[in-house]
Amino acid sequence: MKRTLFSLFLNLAFVAAFAQIPAGYYDGTASLSGAALKTKLKQIITNGHVDNGYGGLWGAYQTTDRDNIAQSGYENDNTILDIYSENPNGTDPYTYNYPAGQCGNYSGEGDCYNREHIVPQSLFNSNAPMVSDIHFIRPTDGKVNGMRSNYPFGKVGTSSFTSQNGSKLGNSVSPGYSGTVFEPVDAFKGDVARMILYFVTRYETQLSGFATGNMLGGSAFPGLQTWELNQLLAWHAADPVSATETARNNASYVYQGNRNPYIDHPEYVNQIWGTPTADTEAPTAPASLATNNPTFNTISLSWSASTDNVGVVAYDIYKDGIFYATVTGTTATVSGLNSSTTYNFYVIAKDAAGNASTASNTASGTTLSGGQPGGSCGTEDFSGIPASSSGYTTRTWTSNTISWTATDARTDQTINGKAIAIQNGYLTNTTAASGGIQSLTVTTQLKFSGSANSLNVEVNGTPVGTIPYSATAGTFTINNINLSGNVIIKITNPVFGNRVAIDDLSWTCYSPLGTSETSDNKAGFTIYPNPVKNNELFVKGKNLSKISKAQIFDFSGKLIQTIENPFKNSNKIDLKGLIKGNYILTADSFSAKFIVE
Repeated sequence: MKRTLFSLFLNLAFVAAFAQIPAGYYDGTASLSGAALKTKLKQIITNGHVDNGYGGLWGAYQTTDRDNIAQSGYENDNTILDIYSENPNGTDPYTYNYPAGQCGNYSGEGDCYNREHIVPQSLFNSNAPMVSDIHFIRPTDGKVNGMRSNYPFGKVGTSSFTSQNGSKLGNSVSPGYSGTVFEPVDAFKGDVARMILYFVTRYETQLSGFATGNMLGGSAFPGLQTWELNQLLAWHAADPVSATETARNNASYVYQGNRNPYIDHPEYVNQIWGTPTADTEAPTAPASLATNNPTFNTISLSWSASTDNVGVVAYDIYKDGIFYATVTGTTATVSGLNSSTTYNFYVIAKDAAGNASTASNTASGTTLSGGQPGGSCGTEDFSGIPASSSGYTTRTWTSNTISWTATDARTDQTINGKAIAIQNGYLTNTTAASGGIQSLTVTTQLKFSGSANSLNVEVNGTPVGTIPYSATAGTFTINNINLSGNVIIKITNPVFGNRVAIDDLSWTCYSPLGTSETSDNKAGFTIYPNPVKNNELFVKGKNLSKISKAQIFDFSGKLIQTIENPFKNSNKIDLKGLIKGNYILTADSFSAKFIVE
């Protein structure tokens, strides 16, 4: 609910009456700037810091994160103020009444809330006092927290997940970084920025021993990777300190004994890090793009490197005018292609500021004949997973241009080499694989204690079968999945406590192109006239009225149209302005090609 002027007035009145900045708290900072100011602030906010333990956070949220006039003035219903579910301009999709609702297990949004480390605790091995520092640990919905995982914060281009309040997970369009990022709603972007700036100040002398998580820097100053620093500075400027933040800072000071200086003095941010120098010069275009080594479903690319005044950081590959993948080198292999098909490619270079070059020359390549459907479409042998670790946490990596995430996972187990082992989590590709999927094969083994059971397998959110596992390693296949287009695979361990290693995952391609002009089975059908006229497709055959669903695909496997009970009242399908080209009509288990002129 949007805050009223009255509630804001009461909010500010409360803030004025509550714990103010102690007199002299920031003494010694007046003449400092840059790294020296940051180090002085580190000394100030380290003094007085009381570690109340990880469990203490639950009790702290009673005063630090409540939706009431004192804290925010949104709904003023005294529920938990969750930045991942709060709707600043309307009704919240769900709420949590303190102290109920603490996680716990969850399967969807609104099930429970947990303790979200804005800087992931895996980066500092869950060590104290970081693991319980309330200044960057917020109560948030368990499901959304799980989706955010360990990803850095940034601006999302195409989202793979959107929470009910509009927080998003997806590919980064923040200049200088193209991986997966999480983006909160606008009302809390400055809050997130100032929490992370607090973290790299309070713990600046320990940063060199932390993992970066594609966000932290490896030294005390500036403390963050350039791309993340620039994004957070922009969010800090666009979303100034609110009365909500000030009230939370005051309550956190009462609880923990130290303060977030960037809430008390937002001007410190520019005094320390300044305003990033804008890089507006684009790289030169990649040159001499060529295709080579085609197979029935892959084509390799190579090109000459671009130049830039600062430096080229990545290349975006486009297939038939559509973005395919981002790589850092000057070679790549495009997979998941259709056999006997010609594709056109071009490449665009990008620098750290996000400046894009003009496109390279266009290079054409044709895949070999055969292998459609079927043939290898994707493999993952887990050789590129993170370093060996026995801890259970979220693991992310990229292999063959496909990004993967495994939750509640460890990386020290083997089957035929490295394997990913999941306990109460799942394995999924967060970058969609093209080429469809006909069958899926994977090797599994139960580790440590437990009893034999099965993993659940979904493709694009739809269950397609189960994969068994036992103490003896075994390789198993799910056949006849037969889904075309882009593919997201998810393998879930549903048995609490069982620890299952997964290795040698592979899947074969699928497309509806493996069809004839007419079906020869006893219940087949024929399209006429073919080529079709006036965007009206007529079908003749036996038992047409019993067909429950028809679908039309183009020759890349893209679904164009779905018609429920297509021949209930007639034998005609309206193609709704389908453009000139070749298409496939599938109806239940039958299919046929047709041409639109």
